Amino acid sequence: MRGRMVGRAILAGGLLLGAALPGDAAWLADILVTGTVRAEGGAPLAQAQVYVAEATISVATNDSGGYRLLIPGRLRGSSVNLRARAIGYSPVVTQLLLVQDSAVIHFSLKRDINLLQEVTVTGKGEGTERRKVPFSIGRVDGGNSSDIRLRSAPSQPPRDLSNEGYSTFVDNGFESPSAAPRSTFGVDVDRASYTNVRRIITVDHQRPPVNAVRVEEMLNYFPYDYAAPRGRHPFAVTADVSAAPWAPSHRLVRIGLQARTIDLEDAPPNNLVFLIDVSGSMSTPDKLPLLKQAFFMLVEQLREQDRVAIVVYAGSEGLALPSTSGADKQAILRAINQLESGGSTAGGAGLRLAYDIARKNFIRAGNNRVILATDGDFNVGVTDNGELQRYVEERRAEGTALTVLGFGAGNIKDDRMEMLANKGNGNYQYIDTALEARKVLVEEMGGTLVTVAKDVKLQVEFNPAVVARYRLIGYENRVLADEDFKNDQKDAGEMGAGHSVTALYEIV
Repeated sequence: MRGRMVGRAILAGGLLLGAALPGDAAWLADILVTGTVRAEGGAPLAQAQVYVAEATISVATNDSGGYRLLIPGRLRGSSVNLRARAIGYSPVVTQLLLVQDSAVIHFSLKRDINLLQEVTVTGKGEGTERRKVPFSIGRVDGGNSSDIRLRSAPSQPPRDLSNEGYSTFVDNGFESPSAAPRSTFGVDVDRASYTNVRRIITVDHQRPPVNAVRVEEMLNYFPYDYAAPRGRHPFAVTADVSAAPWAPSHRLVRIGLQARTIDLEDAPPNNLVFLIDVSGSMSTPDKLPLLKQAFFMLVEQLREQDRVAIVVYAGSEGLALPSTSGADKQAILRAINQLESGGSTAGGAGLRLAYDIARKNFIRAGNNRVILATDGDFNVGVTDNGELQRYVEERRAEGTALTVLGFGAGNIKDDRMEMLANKGNGNYQYIDTALEARKVLVEEMGGTLVTVAKDVKLQVEFNPAVVARYRLIGYENRVLADEDFKNDQKDAGEMGAGHSVTALYEIV
């Protein structure tokens, strides 16, 4: 593998699918709907969503505003509502009578800005006072420093997030180099916390639970342009120091790791099993419809040598698609398109079936991986985290990794999904929008699927002659005993192609 990682060009969410089945099955053939979504002035809208609620299917527009959507043939003869929406625009709905094999529907969306009503300014300088002013773009004067809180126009009532699950942790405290000169931890390339927190703030308009905020995942969400490794080394290490913004007398040490990138055309063949939660809890638009849209994007990246199987689970588990070549995209996309939600959640049984399918189609020297997409709410069959963890660790030892993609809100089990990915030699991502799906499964596909370094651990030693105290910021659930640094039996984090890892230490 050599060169720079390049993503294969796709139409974001564009489905390269036919619309006819042979012979007497013509009446049940899927119906192809194409068209464009544009702003009222004519400008194309990329990443707009076109969807049919009656069939829980959706697709994102490409950079030219175009879309291709397959509506299941079982709806032929009925009338459905075809909808288009985009952030900052009023949604549009068109009633479509499904009697033809194909249809062309164009949408024009009007701008709909949710204007801020006012800004509350609390001045702390001499002679200032608390006051409310109309919101406008520009400078707000209010003294030497101001606490500015923006209040948006009223929206929908907040969702109940009390059933969401997060692992508890305690922030790392300061250590003395005289007593503990070494700091040891496993790397973490998960980024789910940032996206999940973003969702809670921007969509649910609530303060995130304390345990939802994992600092290392917030840091690692962003690229930092670290120097790439040279030669055969899997990753390069850089370090720098600055003043700590919250305590100028303290220093902030940054350690950065950059994994080598690869040309995805030269990557090992993939043996993938999509394990998709189709239980009743996945019925909302931010779950199964968005999940399907995300997997459409991933399928478009597959090569002929790649293979995909699809396992679904609700009240029971089942094989929705046997292992299929990446060249047969139409069969894979059709299987995803037909998924519907309903029933309870037998996640443990689905996980076992997915691993069995991966083992049956195992590719030596390939990337063998189960990709679990769920809200994490297992409530039937094997539900104990300890048992699930042991099972995933056993299959990890056989060479099959586990990537976890989280979707939705209200009952998301972040703690379980993070644990499964950590123990499965994979990574955990939370997908809240089609843009995030594109980022994770297209732009960063190498890091998501191709591992270049396993069980990566860092150990930093501090000189007591110049450092009085230090603390590692974040990585609370990744801290290791010093002796585990050279223990190959101790599991740590994996780095995918192109991944970067950032760690911060506060130094006194």
